[in-house]
Amino acid sequence: MKVLVTAVAAISLLSAAPAFADQALAKSKNCLACHSVDKKVVGPAFKDIAAKYAGQDVVAALVTKVQKGGSGVWGPVPMPPNPAVSADEAKKLVEWVLATK
Repeated sequence: MKVLVTAVAAISLLSAAPAFADQALAKSKNCLACHSVDKKVVGPAFKDIAAKYAGQDVVAALVTKVQKGGSGVWGPVPMPPNPAVSADEAKKLVEWVLATK
């Protein structure tokens, strides 16, 4: 029984690790200055972005927006470019955001 409890705990921690890692990346790249996982700040909540683009093939377009900025989709406030985010980091962030529930 003790082994089973330990195994379940380990699996839980491992399955949560990617979410924490991507949230840490979002924090390190200043995404959380304007966004939140579950509520609108300056920009939309990540869960709202995930809902808007559910089932769509938008990763490449959103990677470009993360790096170069954009406007008009979520209202009048533009998203500034973030040149500190590499293409690989932007892809990781976008995939994480789109998986947010």
